[in-house]
Amino acid sequence: MKDRPTDIDETALAAALGAWGIEPVMLTHAPVGFGDHHWVAADAEGRRTFVTVADLAHKPHCGQGAAEAWTGLSRAMNTAARLESALGEPALVAPLRSGGGETLLRLTGRYAVSVFPYVDAPTGHFGQVLDPGARRLLVERLAQLHTTRPPLTTPVHDPALPGRAAIGAALADPQRFRDDVGPYAQRCQALLTTNYAVLQATLDHFDNGTAMLTADASASPVAATVVTHGEPHPGNVLDPGGRTLLVDWDTVALASPERDLWLATDAPEDLSRYAELTGHRPDPELLAYYELRWALDDMAAALDIFGTRHPDTADTRQAWEGLVGAVTALADGRR
Repeated sequence: MKDRPTDIDETALAAALGAWGIEPVMLTHAPVGFGDHHWVAADAEGRRTFVTVADLAHKPHCGQGAAEAWTGLSRAMNTAARLESALGEPALVAPLRSGGGETLLRLTGRYAVSVFPYVDAPTGHFGQVLDPGARRLLVERLAQLHTTRPPLTTPVHDPALPGRAAIGAALADPQRFRDDVGPYAQRCQALLTTNYAVLQATLDHFDNGTAMLTADASASPVAATVVTHGEPHPGNVLDPGGRTLLVDWDTVALASPERDLWLATDAPEDLSRYAELTGHRPDPELLAYYELRWALDDMAAALDIFGTRHPDTADTRQAWEGLVGAVTALADGRR
């Protein structure tokens, strides 16, 4: 997140890092990513670590509510730590274990802390178009991940959209976005009203796809499920085209390979390379399904923000841009 959170006590955060044997003399907020809050901790000798504070109240892919999200996020972080050992070479940046062997600790009832090695390497950004060589390396990294034996802690991906009910309610009653809750509420209301028909049709199409995918999984629950990262876009890759290290593992889960692949490439030669490495030929319908799910998930996350009291900040501006982009993509796709 770009905005420095006002409800996280940095003194308490610095004290919590003691569980990892870290005594920071400097804690610097890092305005990167979207969803979690980040800091760089430096000790007296200048050694740095990357600190992530997750908001358990807004982690629906990990679980509904802070208690379920804590369990889901703990499993995800433990999975990432085990994958680092299983892959046998630097392929990801995994959470460090505390002195007690934990990858995640509570800061408050709402927030949880994880700590990662600080890697001095360039990162990509969401929406970046990688050059063919870097894109191929990312696909090969995903093939390596997908052919790795899943740790027992790996969460199981649910194709159903966590925010599906929120989108349906917003389309049914756009007036719920009242102008007294924040500067983007009325804009949100107008956006939904203008695009109601196409968004409702898209949502119905997605529901049909989810029903078919769920039915297929029930009939053959082990068919073509692998360890997926969940969000392998360039913003979650350190040194793309070089070491190609995957970061940000809260979405790791057992799922169809297409959950990752649609976001990594749409080039036939890359998908052929993936098939060569894994023996799995990517399914175009599943690639399209997960692309649609991503846009709807972005939409649901933004509606969650704008349906409650919100200010005009760098984060809400980013959420608004994401909502407009998602709705535009959905509308253009249906047309």
